[in-house]
Amino acid sequence: MINVIEKHGLPDEDTRQTIYIVYEAIFGKPAGEKVQERLSSAPDLLVLWAENEHKQAVGFKIGYRQDPSTWYSWLGGVLPEYREQGIAGRLMQHQHGWVKSRGYRRIQTKTMNRWRSMLILNLKHGFDIIGTYAGNDGQTRIILQKEIDRKQM
Repeated sequence: MINVIEKHGLPDEDTRQTIYIVYEAIFGKPAGEKVQERLSSAPDLLVLWAENEHKQAVGFKIGYRQDPSTWYSWLGGVLPEYREQGIAGRLMQHQHGWVKSRGYRRIQTKTMNRWRSMLILNLKHGFDIIGTYAGNDGQTRIILQKEIDRKQM
C-alpha cells in the first residue's frame, strides 16, 4: 500500500532529507545546489512523496508557483524497484488536484527524450507539447503544458 504525504511551504529538515535520499537513489548523484536552493526558496512550494507500507519514501514530486496563474511541476521520480505500479501517476494526480484547488489555470513542466516514461505519463495526463529548447548542456528540453479544466481533472 502506497500513501502520499503532502508538505506545503518550505520543507523542514526531515522532509528535505527524505527528498535528498530518494533523489540520490533515483538519479545516482546527490541533490545539487539548485535542488537545495529551490527547496529553501521557491514560492508556494508543494512537496509530495510516496511511502510504502514500511513508511519508506519510494518516490516524490515537487512543484511551485511560476506565476499567479501557472504552476510549475519541477522535479520528481520513483525508485526503480517501485516503477510500473502507478506511483508517479498517483503523485501527479494528487499534485494536479492540489493545484486546481489553489486556483491555478495551467501546469507547466519540462522533460527530455531520455526520460520517455515521464514524457508519456505527462501526455497521458493531458499535457500538450508547447515547445522545445536546447539546455546549457546541449540537450533538448521538451516543454509541456496542461490547461486546468475547472469541471474535471
